[in-house]
Amino acid sequence: MNIGNRIISFFLFMISLLPFWALYCLSDLLFFLLYYVIGYRKKVVYENLRNSFPNKTNEEIEKIAKKFFIFLADMIVETIKMRTITADEVKKRIVVHATQEVYRHLEQGRPVIGTTGHYSNWELGIHRLSLMLNDPLLIIYKPLSNKGFEKIFNRMRSRFNARMVPMKQTLREIIACKNMPHMSMFLSDQTPARSESNYFAPFLGQETLMFLGMEKIARATNFPVVYCHINRLKRGYYECTFETLFEAPASTADYEITLAYNKHLEKIIHDKPEHWLWSHRRWKHTPTA
Repeated sequence: MNIGNRIISFFLFMISLLPFWALYCLSDLLFFLLYYVIGYRKKVVYENLRNSFPNKTNEEIEKIAKKFFIFLADMIVETIKMRTITADEVKKRIVVHATQEVYRHLEQGRPVIGTTGHYSNWELGIHRLSLMLNDPLLIIYKPLSNKGFEKIFNRMRSRFNARMVPMKQTLREIIACKNMPHMSMFLSDQTPARSESNYFAPFLGQETLMFLGMEKIARATNFPVVYCHINRLKRGYYECTFETLFEAPASTADYEITLAYNKHLEKIIHDKPEHWLWSHRRWKHTPTA
């Protein structure tokens, strides 16, 4: 890392040492800056919300947007806290349910394809999943353009032995572990480059370009697909519930897994829309003729 990234890393480390009550005071200030002063991606957030919920009034959209920015500020400071948070604190703040939906596959010697979305605090979820498993955990991620930042955040994410795997190395890493129980986690609602996918599917009422990597690997390996839903209970506290979506992916039709994933995540977003990443440019690609 260059000197600038080292300074940032040290600065984040010092912030991570703060107790949660102090971090949330910082979050309140951060919300004010993001929403009222900087206006961080407000245009993107409002456009995404209006297109996803055309039947909601302006007042309803405004309410969701403000709640989203409050949550975004909390998530930022909670993610920084990952640098020094203890294992006991992670377990206290994220309670897991239906863990048998993961364990029963692993106990049968079957690796698991885990999937989730940019919903609630998926970053802190990496720590909780790492602490839940005795088997290897592969976190599939999209590399950042700033390699220094990528190194800083991957160091935080892998503190409890999660293995960070860049997208382009996914198949190679999964094949290397295919003869041992393990779990691979995919954030399947990321936006692919136009050269990476040509498949558009309905998502939140809009034709959406989809990553197909998770589906292709699940069908090729026949590893069960398990959804990991992280629900925010209150500030700083979450619950994580697992649900098997497909026991035998090899028997599914083309795009069946992707469409089921979309439907599952849509329901979660409709229940509590403020906890999805609305600042993400999810619909920057449109279908061509």
